[in-house]
Amino acid sequence: MSESDKIGTYKFIAEPFHVDFNGRLTMGVLGNHLLNCAGFHASDRGFGIATLNEDNYTWVLSRLAVELDEMPYQYEDFSVQTWVENVYRLFTDRNFAVIGKDGKKIGYARSVWAMINLNTRKPADLLTLHGGSIVDYVCDEPCPIDKPSRIKVTSDKPLATLTAKYSDIDINGHVNSIRYIEHILDLFPIELYKTKRIRRFEMAYVAESYFGDELSFFCDEANENEFHVEVKKNGNEVVCRSKVVFE
Repeated sequence: MSESDKIGTYKFIAEPFHVDFNGRLTMGVLGNHLLNCAGFHASDRGFGIATLNEDNYTWVLSRLAVELDEMPYQYEDFSVQTWVENVYRLFTDRNFAVIGKDGKKIGYARSVWAMINLNTRKPADLLTLHGGSIVDYVCDEPCPIDKPSRIKVTSDKPLATLTAKYSDIDINGHVNSIRYIEHILDLFPIELYKTKRIRRFEMAYVAESYFGDELSFFCDEANENEFHVEVKKNGNEVVCRSKVVFE
């Protein structure tokens, strides 16, 4: 299999209901597109969730880092490419490139995934799945952005709290990974989004939360235009951490 055959390319349009007041695609919608592309790419190669579910396995997103020069504008066509960079025993690295309307790459993303047993919620050994054939799809396409970093938050006073509601819950019965992104970006005042844009966004998922859980959001301003966020459920257990860099 050639390197180009290992890359999946998927086309989208920035729909009016997917953009913010600036007319640009939102990070939450882009995140959904990235996850969908990961699903399409895995399914086309026999590692999709539907196939895995038959054996009580599924993919779980562990880390995500997105870095953008610009975001697609309303009604603009754009594409997302995705490929597998590495496969380890318990994790796999998957990368993405976002391609703008003129065919130029306008951003990249890195992600880390685990496959878990739905019964035990423990990671599965990827190198034994389908005889280890997943490694055949490892691709050497470059991804020039930094890998997800370690995020530390020291604040002990919540900036906001909310209760997980119906619209937060996904098909697996827990808070959708993209909903955390949307809630975190809601922490910042709209004036910030009028003058700056998100240059880099990271998520590190630690634990699951469910309907009725109280989510508390703690935020540090680590550097100028750089914020670190930690989300805890029911007062103490960390469910995810995030880094948001504006410019």
